[in-house]
Amino acid sequence: MSYSVYILQCSDGTLYTGIAKDVDKRIKEHNSSDKGAKYTKMRRPVKLMYTEDLEDRSSASKREYAIKQLTRKEKKVLINDEDIC
Repeated sequence: MSYSVYILQCSDGTLYTGIAKDVDKRIKEHNSSDKGAKYTKMRRPVKLMYTEDLEDRSSASKREYAIKQLTRKEKKVLINDEDIC
């Protein structure tokens, strides 16, 4: 089963990285459900900026960790959107 790594832009301009099997469902949870991450609950609404499909949960978790180690500037390059403040 495939997983996706995603990057969200929160309402305060910060970036959040996570993994999910169904990104659309997860975005809805981040925006309107108690199942969303604590970090995003206080920063709604969130907007999907980037996704990357991976083969399995292990690969997705490793890639998520690698993305979380990037600087904001490096994440912006990955997203390919220099307009993010």
